[in-house]
Amino acid sequence: MTASTVAAPPAARSKVKQLTGRTVSRLLRLPPHTTDFTVDKVRVPMRDGIELRADHYAPTTADPAGTLLVRCPYGRDFPFAAIYARVYAARGYHVVLQSVRGTYGSGGDFDPMVNEIADGADTVEWLRNQDWFTGSFATIGLSYLGFTQWALLTDPPPEMKAAVITVGPHDVSGPRWGRGSFALSDFLGWSHLVAYQEDRNRARALVRQLRSRRRLARAVKRLPAGEAGRALLGSGAPWWESWLDHPDADDPFWTALNLRRALDSADVPVLLISGWQDLFLEQTMAQYRRLRERGVEVGLTVGPWIHTQLMTKAAPTAIRDTLDWLGAHLTGAESTRRQPVRIFVNGSGWIDLPDWPPPMPEVVRYLQPGGRLGDAVPPETAAPSTFTYNPANPTPTVGGRLLSPEGGYRKDTSLAQRADVLSFTGDRLPADKYVVGVPVVELSHSCDNPYNDLFVRVSEVDAKGRSRNVSDGYISAAPDSGQVRIELDPVAHRFRAGSRIRVIVAGGSHPRFARNLGTGEPLGTGRTLAPATHTVHLGDGASRLVLPAGPQPPAG
Repeated sequence: MTASTVAAPPAARSKVKQLTGRTVSRLLRLPPHTTDFTVDKVRVPMRDGIELRADHYAPTTADPAGTLLVRCPYGRDFPFAAIYARVYAARGYHVVLQSVRGTYGSGGDFDPMVNEIADGADTVEWLRNQDWFTGSFATIGLSYLGFTQWALLTDPPPEMKAAVITVGPHDVSGPRWGRGSFALSDFLGWSHLVAYQEDRNRARALVRQLRSRRRLARAVKRLPAGEAGRALLGSGAPWWESWLDHPDADDPFWTALNLRRALDSADVPVLLISGWQDLFLEQTMAQYRRLRERGVEVGLTVGPWIHTQLMTKAAPTAIRDTLDWLGAHLTGAESTRRQPVRIFVNGSGWIDLPDWPPPMPEVVRYLQPGGRLGDAVPPETAAPSTFTYNPANPTPTVGGRLLSPEGGYRKDTSLAQRADVLSFTGDRLPADKYVVGVPVVELSHSCDNPYNDLFVRVSEVDAKGRSRNVSDGYISAAPDSGQVRIELDPVAHRFRAGSRIRVIVAGGSHPRFARNLGTGEPLGTGRTLAPATHTVHLGDGASRLVLPAGPQPPAG
C-alpha cells in the first residue's frame, strides 16, 4: 500500500488474501484448499531483548495438520506470504512467517547469516510456549530461508520433525570464495538488493530497481572491486568490504556463516530441492551425500531451473513435493514419492533413482590439436594449444549457475569463438548419449603468470551448429604448471543424436567470478592488471574430458 491508501478491515483483507491464495493454487496446479485461516501479527522475544516480527497464519480447522516455521529476510508480503504461508495455512498448517533480525520491522541490525543460530533457537522456545502450538513443527523455505533451517539443524530441537530446504546453502563462505575467486556479480547484486529492499519511497524504489541491472553491470567492470561496490551500495550493506578482505574460505571470519557441522547433527527427515543451474547446487549435493552416509532420511529433487525460478517456474513441483513430505512426516500420510531421488534429465524428462550419483559407464574424450575432441589418444608430439587472458578485457560470463535471471542455459557459440578461449568439439553423435553425474576435465596446463584462473565448460552443439552450456567448472590460482583436475557441475543431460560435445577452456568468466588481476594484489583494493598466457598440453592424451555417460538414462 502507498501511504495514502486506506487500509481495509482485517476481515476484508483476510478474505482478499485467501482469494488470492486460491488463485495462486489454481495457477500452480495444487490440491484444493481444506480450510480457511486467520493472520495475526506477533512479536517474538530474543535472549538479548530484541523482538522479531512475525505473522502467524492460523487455520480455522479444529484438527490442524501441524506447524511450520519460515524465517525470512525479504519481508512477509508477496511473494513469500503466498508461496510459504497461505499455501500451507489453507491446507491445515499453522505457519509462522518471521522477519529475521534487522529486517522489515524486526529489531537489531541485519548482519547476513550471523545471528540465525541463536535467533532460530529463541524462536523455537517462543513457539513451544504458544497455546496453539501443535507439539511438533517442520521448517520450509529457499535460499537464505534454507540457511536459517541449517542454523536450527546445528542443534535440532526435539519438536522438529522435518525440513524442506530449497536451494539452501549451509556454508555461505563456499559460494563466495569456495572456488578461490569471489562470486562478484551474485553477491554484489544480492547486497544491493538487500540494502535497499525496504525503501518506503515506492517511486524511488521502482526507479532504483529499473536501474539496478545497468548500474550493477557498470560496477562489476570497475576497479578496485571494494571501491566500485561501495559506490553502488552507498551507505547500505556494510559487510561488503569485509567479504572481499577474507579470500580464504577457512578463515575464522567465516565461522558464523559456515554450518557444515549441521550436516553431522541433523537427525530429522530432510527434503532437498534444487536446480541444475542453481548457484548452490554443489552444496545441495554435498548435503544429500552426507545425510545419506549417516543414515538420515533424505530426499532429493533436482529440476531444470536457475535460482530465481524456484518461486516461479519450479513452484508447482516444489510445493507439491513439499506438501507430500510434510504430510508424510507431520501427519503420517502416505508419501507418493517412489524413490529418494527425483531428477529431471534435460532433453528427456523426470526419472526416479535410488541414489545419487547413479552408476554410469565412464566415457573419455581427448582434447586434440585443431580444436577437436575425440576418443583417439593424440601422439606424444601433438602441438599444445595456447591462449592469453587479459584482465583488462576479461572473458565474459555467458549463462551458468548465477543468482540472477541472466543465468541458466544460454547460447554460447560466440563465447567459443573468442580469441581468449580454446574450443574443442567432437564429431556428431551417432546416437543419444546420457550424461548423468559429475563430468571432470583434466588438463596438462602451464602458464607464464602464477596468478591465473581456469574456467572450463561442456556445451552441446546442435545439428545447426548452435552451442548451449551444459556444465561448468572453475578454479582460481591454478598451478602454473602440471596436471589440473577440475570437477564440473553435476549434470543430467541427454546429448541428442546428431549433436556434438564441446569443451571450452578459458582464463575467467567475468563477472560471475571476479577477474584474476594477474598481479596477486588483493581483490578489494587491487588496480594493477597483468595478462596471463595459458598453454594446454595435448600430447599422449594429457588433457581429457571424463564423462559419466551411457546410451540410456540410469535405471530407477
